[in-house]
Amino acid sequence: MSSAVSPLGPIDPASVPEAETEKSAPWIVRKLVGSMTGRIVRSSWETLRASGTNVVCLSPWGDSSPLLLPCIRFRDLAVHTIIAATGGMAAVAAPVMGPVSDVVVSTLGDTILVEVGMHVGFDLTTKAANDLIIDGAIKKAFPIHSRRLETTGVKTMTITLKYKHVPEDASLGFYRSGLHKDNSLFASVMDYLAVEKGWFSPYLFASGRRPVIPRSVKPDVIFCHGPFLSGDYRVGEALLAESAAVISLSKAVAPPPEEPAAPQPHSAHNLNLPNLSNVFSRSRTPSPDPALTPLPPPPTPRRLAVFVVGLKPHRTFWTTSARPSESVVQYQLLNGCPALVVPAKIGAPLLAWDTLTLEELWKVALPESEAPDAKSADGKFEGIVTVLYEFLDLCTDWDRVVLSMEQAGEEEDVQDGTAAADLEEKREALKGAIKVLVAAAIRSGESKEAKKEVDKERSGIAMWRIP
Repeated sequence: MSSAVSPLGPIDPASVPEAETEKSAPWIVRKLVGSMTGRIVRSSWETLRASGTNVVCLSPWGDSSPLLLPCIRFRDLAVHTIIAATGGMAAVAAPVMGPVSDVVVSTLGDTILVEVGMHVGFDLTTKAANDLIIDGAIKKAFPIHSRRLETTGVKTMTITLKYKHVPEDASLGFYRSGLHKDNSLFASVMDYLAVEKGWFSPYLFASGRRPVIPRSVKPDVIFCHGPFLSGDYRVGEALLAESAAVISLSKAVAPPPEEPAAPQPHSAHNLNLPNLSNVFSRSRTPSPDPALTPLPPPPTPRRLAVFVVGLKPHRTFWTTSARPSESVVQYQLLNGCPALVVPAKIGAPLLAWDTLTLEELWKVALPESEAPDAKSADGKFEGIVTVLYEFLDLCTDWDRVVLSMEQAGEEEDVQDGTAAADLEEKREALKGAIKVLVAAAIRSGESKEAKKEVDKERSGIAMWRIP
């Protein structure tokens, strides 16, 4: 396994071993924070806080509004009314709790709950799309005008993500490419109306991680390292499983081995007598048991999944997506936009998103030809591809990159990390995959279904770290 470490990893090395440790607040604390009174108090505090920082930062929802309303649902109001009227003794027997109990039982213990709505244009199974960038060898020209990149359907998924920590600030990082003439991360003049870079903020804030994004920064990509939630992995895996096509440059990681069963206690007829050599040892200091001081396990290899995805609130307003200890968000996938999977280095971000929304991508012009030397009229397409490639280059473990193709219905390895494929071919494959992904996102603007169903201001290219 490669020991490559991403330069985007946390600065504090002590935080790396706990990078995949999910925080959990005591039950009573979460109960108080999630109660009706607690949510109103917290909403008032967040509104006061957002009002004070609204001049220099985006709001927690990624817009300019400092007002935060608590999510007060009729179900919660009914439950609290019953508890207040009966002292909490007869709440379970109340008829209004019937449907609620069914929901709790069906989702108890699950990190996420996925509900896939009706969709048209999506196949039942996910198809491999590596042949878009590989054809025996790395293609010289990538089919950015292929009919397979034409969006004809939108799949909407409602995912409930559960967490047990008390809401806190997210650990964010900001990346800006040196490709720009002005490569400074900070703008000379703050643009108070520019809120596009916060289009992914509802995902974090609804799951108890407040994104603090200064208005003065102008990053190309924003990434997040925590707080860690295992539900992030599950959401990424769910989106990957529901994608119409996948370009995979990584082998699926094998599941971890099962832990050995604990030894059974000895019965009275089978006594475990001590070793006489230990009893009569001349040394009074017992020898340390190696099993008591095990070595830390090596880091588990991870992957990075890249999607063109849209976000929508559960019920019209974003405040309805932030429930006590859970977030409920609608995710939208386009059948003309393939997902991209690459092996991730140690320290790669947990989440990341490109600050260009679909509204801005739909204005970008594609090259008219697919020739290797073809360029767009204004060069913006090539710039977007280069920026994403630079960022993924910092996250990709090149030693684990796999180049494969699908022939005669069978998956055949053409080149892998130990074969003759050199680093340049792997880089060309990743560049081609990004070019296809960006072209598909731009071409989705021609789809009537995408324009009708997708919120172009809350959609773009996002990344999840997954097992």
